[in-house]
Amino acid sequence: MVFRSVRPVPRRPLPHHEDPGLQPERTVMSWGRTGLATAVVALLLIRWYPSVGVVAFVPVAIAVVGVGLIQLSQRRRYRVQVAGINYEKVAADFWAVFWMTVMAVLIAATGIAGVWLF
Repeated sequence: MVFRSVRPVPRRPLPHHEDPGLQPERTVMSWGRTGLATAVVALLLIRWYPSVGVVAFVPVAIAVVGVGLIQLSQRRRYRVQVAGINYEKVAADFWAVFWMTVMAVLIAATGIAGVWLF
């Protein structure tokens, strides 16, 4: 059996910008805090398991998937923000906010349904 050395895939360096207010960094940190808060909510929902059973894991799964998607999109979000500053045109990230809203509504709806139905 021959083992080949595995080289790490080099990541593209993040672009630079001249914004003294560090807007892209603040935006990425804000989404990071949103992800952390969602993860805490998911952990709190696990407490429902003794009373509602396995149904308690439905909103937890939704929250975990949402947190994962937020974390996976952080580098893309930063690149878009920096490009927007460099070209002096930053578009709002409508779809990120839309999907975050959908995730919050789904967590709440499945949580309420789990408590009422089981």
